[in-house]
Amino acid sequence: MSSSASSIESGGTAGAPETARLSAGETWRALYRHFRPHRRIVALGAFLALIGAASGLAQPLAAKALVERLGEDGSVTGILLVLTGLVVFGTAIEALASYLLERTAESVVLAARRTLIGRLLRLRLPEVERTQPGDLMSRVTSDTTLLRAVTTQSIVSAGTGGLAFLATVVLMGVMDVVLLGVTLGVIVVIGSAVALVMPRISRATRRSQEAVGHISTVLERAFGAFRTVKASGAEEREAAVVEAAAKDAWRHGVRAAKWQSLAGSSVGLAVQVSFLAVLGIGGARVASGAISISTLIAFLLFLFYLMDPVSKLVQAVTQYQVGSAAVARIAEAERLETEVLEPAADQAATAGRHDGGAATVVFEDVTFRYREELPYVHHGVSFEIPGPGMTAFVGPSGAGKTTVFGLIERFYEATGGRVLVDGRDVRDWPLPELRATIGYVEQDAPVLAGTLRENLVFAAPDATDERIREVLVRARLDGLVERLPDGLETLVGHRGSKLSGGERQRVAIARALLRGPRLLLLDEATSQLDAVNELALRDAVAEAAREVTVLVVAHRLSTVTLADRIVVMDAGKVRAVGTHDELVANDPLYGELAATQFLAAAR
Repeated sequence: MSSSASSIESGGTAGAPETARLSAGETWRALYRHFRPHRRIVALGAFLALIGAASGLAQPLAAKALVERLGEDGSVTGILLVLTGLVVFGTAIEALASYLLERTAESVVLAARRTLIGRLLRLRLPEVERTQPGDLMSRVTSDTTLLRAVTTQSIVSAGTGGLAFLATVVLMGVMDVVLLGVTLGVIVVIGSAVALVMPRISRATRRSQEAVGHISTVLERAFGAFRTVKASGAEEREAAVVEAAAKDAWRHGVRAAKWQSLAGSSVGLAVQVSFLAVLGIGGARVASGAISISTLIAFLLFLFYLMDPVSKLVQAVTQYQVGSAAVARIAEAERLETEVLEPAADQAATAGRHDGGAATVVFEDVTFRYREELPYVHHGVSFEIPGPGMTAFVGPSGAGKTTVFGLIERFYEATGGRVLVDGRDVRDWPLPELRATIGYVEQDAPVLAGTLRENLVFAAPDATDERIREVLVRARLDGLVERLPDGLETLVGHRGSKLSGGERQRVAIARALLRGPRLLLLDEATSQLDAVNELALRDAVAEAAREVTVLVVAHRLSTVTLADRIVVMDAGKVRAVGTHDELVANDPLYGELAATQFLAAAR
């Protein structure tokens, strides 16, 4: 079996129910990856913040000079102007620095969301099937928001706060070492207590974000089956499930807020205790003549100024604890396996190509299972399908018919054997080129929210109006378009809720035909159609089969008998291949299906 490594980005184990914890080094590397493209703007913001901090440090010195000048009965006008200028300048510079950092933070969030969305839309189908879509959406919306502070403000606050703290301590030491020792002693005692709180903030935030993801999951489940919820009278029960998830998020959020409040208030406590201690001891030193009153006033001003860098340091550490939980969840999503697609320009070049005539499909002893812990779905499936023409796949439920289509589209990788399209292993095809060759109609014929036109051209965005009208007639949708108030621009609702089941199937078939495929895969594509529309679409499919290769999973005798060949599958194997008459005569299972299941479905 040829390797598929060239088509898959492997990022490790995925889909774990709980967020994997990153080491400190991994967290910092992940943070730097988000921060790196904006490092110059952040450096400018940090530089401006340092200038603002320097102007703040000069203010106590100016105040000391003012007190001394008052004691000498000298003029204080110049000093007051300098002090006022320092206040205005420092405020303006810090405001500019704050704007630059906040703007950059929004850019970090935008870039993270753009990268994560692009990656999630390239996920391999097995990854999507074993994770919760609501939780993935939460990582795009909620978790990326937490990057705002930690990747800019936290980094800058840690740097500027640390430098401002050191500069303030040096100036306080120059004024009086004894009072500095008193101040640092109080800060160290209270800071040690704060350090014990930080891991609790990280744990509570991580659990809160997981709970928020669970809210998205249960809401997505409810809205995904909204009619069933209402028809089952399950509104209150579903609301209770969502409320329980919301309460869980609230509980962890309150716990995180409690520890953050404790950490934040500790800064004020440290300054107030230091102020009382400095006031008492400093007063005694002034009385003894060890220091002057102006020195004590300046020291007290420095002490109050010290509150800002200490607050920034505590805030930076707190934001890091909060952000590390979000970074871990984002990193986990980034480790999910994705398909490697060509750039958009290359995809556009290959989309809708209709060269080389009808495609051929060959399965060579294919085995497949969805996961290692699950049983095999295919046990050595082999068949050859030339083109053009129609081939029907029939068999009991669970025989592996739909899985055949998933392997052709490379939604899944064969465990063993080979899947060939045009004699070429699908693992050797560039994915955009392979899928541009194929038109695919799923069993439940999904329709996306938006207009009818947007759904029709979803796989062929450059389709002309003439081509659209042609396909509308072939899919028997022209009458529907004429009845709709806004024609093709009519909104179809969430998941096509404003359309009937049969209309959704016709939209899905028209979408596939509009792509101009060389290989058309129809998975029970007419199961919800009435007899008139089924007959019309059957003729349209038969017409398409004269030019392209059509593979159809069918449960209606009228569709099966129209096929050029029929592949009978049972328990993950091919039992027989032939025409309807040949199989009725030679294969007991097909004869039973034709006499019971097909005829019953055809009534």
